[in-house]
Amino acid sequence: MAARTGKDFLDRLARSRPTVHVQGETLTGGVRDHPAFRNVVRSYAELYDLQHSDAHKEVLTYTSPTSGEPVATSFLTPTTPVELRKRREAFAIRAEHNNGMLGRTGDYLNSALMAMAAAADWFAEADPAFGENVRRYYEQAREQDLLLSHTLIPPQVNRAQPGPRQAGGSVAARIVREDDNGVVIRGARMLATIAPFADDLLVLPSTVLRGTSQDRPYSYAFTVPMDTKGLRCVTREPLDLGLPRHDHPLASRFDEPDCVVVFDDVHVPYERCFLLGDVERCNELFTRTSAVVHMSHQVVARTVAKTEYVLGLVSLLTEAIGIDGYQHVQEDVAEVTIALETLRAFLRAAEADAALNEFGVLTPAWAPLNAVRNLYPKLYQRFPQILRKLGASGLMATPTALDVTGPAAADIDAYLQAATLTGAERVKLFRLVWDTCLSAFSGRQALYEYYFFGDPVRMAAAYVASYDREPYKDRVRSFLDGYAATEARHGRELA
Repeated sequence: MAARTGKDFLDRLARSRPTVHVQGETLTGGVRDHPAFRNVVRSYAELYDLQHSDAHKEVLTYTSPTSGEPVATSFLTPTTPVELRKRREAFAIRAEHNNGMLGRTGDYLNSALMAMAAAADWFAEADPAFGENVRRYYEQAREQDLLLSHTLIPPQVNRAQPGPRQAGGSVAARIVREDDNGVVIRGARMLATIAPFADDLLVLPSTVLRGTSQDRPYSYAFTVPMDTKGLRCVTREPLDLGLPRHDHPLASRFDEPDCVVVFDDVHVPYERCFLLGDVERCNELFTRTSAVVHMSHQVVARTVAKTEYVLGLVSLLTEAIGIDGYQHVQEDVAEVTIALETLRAFLRAAEADAALNEFGVLTPAWAPLNAVRNLYPKLYQRFPQILRKLGASGLMATPTALDVTGPAAADIDAYLQAATLTGAERVKLFRLVWDTCLSAFSGRQALYEYYFFGDPVRMAAAYVASYDREPYKDRVRSFLDGYAATEARHGRELA
């Protein structure tokens, strides 16, 4: 099977039977057409169709080394700068299609899986079967163009305790027993975005495991189909209210469901396991395989597209209401522009300094990507603030599509016009601004970006601990030593 089309994706969903709890309902199928999911599902289908468009198929696909069929570029294992650039171009095409608002498109986890498969020998050091399992699963995902969700952390119960210890160890998903065919998992994990319409769930290690025997049941890496017996999703409130796209232009397209995933004695066959009970390797997985680097490469490409969107929106807003000539407004526009160019520079630097990792994969430089991981969560919070400031009270005057075409149409055209737009056009633009900076959807986006890679405070601490500052300290020491020597020499000369 080659790269999917949108129809292939929707047809698969029609056959899938995941258990999903949403707004008091329990679904065991029917996700494709349920009001909570149908619009975002079709946005994902559009991404699959892009792979077959004349404009993008050369970038979004490459020839499978096993089947000879076109498969998604996000599975491409880069060994040359051309291949690495092609991956980034593919990330950009997909992100630009949704203005960077979809954070869990397939290319994100495909990138992690590609890096893990390339590092199969590292998994094999724990057990030869694990190396073979990760290679085989990567090939299956590539050839079938699977859409993956993933989950990393336990639910929040008592954050004064490590995740596995919370509620006496009864909450976090853990291995409760093994048999001849696999392991049984009981407990819960979060936060599985897009899980209701994903093919499979990657259950990857928490990054806060301690090296004790108590952590062994919580130490694993495996994958299961979303409709596996005993696996169920509890979703947050949908933000797509089923209203016209005019009124909710982002939420009606891009509301990705976030879920707590419950494992009710889920059996995971050994052939779907990549690590079991190995605390040290679980803690090393993302770094040793370079998975975190390739995932971050995709993320930075997406954040570039998202920031481009914000700059375009800010520019249209300021032009529409005639404030683009004021210097304090230009300062705000400059802030977004500088953010965009900063992100582009980090992305370019990461690719320019790419090097082969120990498994022969051309891997972007980690330092600039890691800098963005720490910068963008806070940077993005400014964008809604700027939009709210510039839109001001005008954001409160945003009638609906029914008003624009109904009895109030003449009043809207007369009194809600803008310097460069008719009343109807201005309302349409301001609805988009509102959905970017004031709606429930926008709030979820801000929270999502802030915690995308984890707690920013802990990330900053890890960033400082991992950054080699010794050369810069040595330079300062040398300067101080040289200064002292000069002072001493001059003192002797004066004497």
